[in-house]
Amino acid sequence: MGDPTRLKLLDLLAGGERCVCELQGTMDLSQPLLSHHLKTLKDAGFLDARREGRWMYYRLNPERLEACVCELEEALAKYDKAAEKGKPGCACR
Repeated sequence: MGDPTRLKLLDLLAGGERCVCELQGTMDLSQPLLSHHLKTLKDAGFLDARREGRWMYYRLNPERLEACVCELEEALAKYDKAAEKGKPGCACR
């Protein structure tokens, strides 16, 4: 999810459902590379997709995104507690 291309896709889809053809025009990516990024996000549960004729339409899965935010907040809270006790949370400290 931290890939800049995937983050840009998530940002574009925050505006609502989009056709792959729209995303391709906006992203300046080849169709195979765009499909790879969309598949990765869909497989992770961040996107839902539907087919209409020969076109695929993608939209955000808000429940999965919200769950991810909650998981990240919990992880950061654990890190903060460990740092308060003087236990480094990562090798960079």
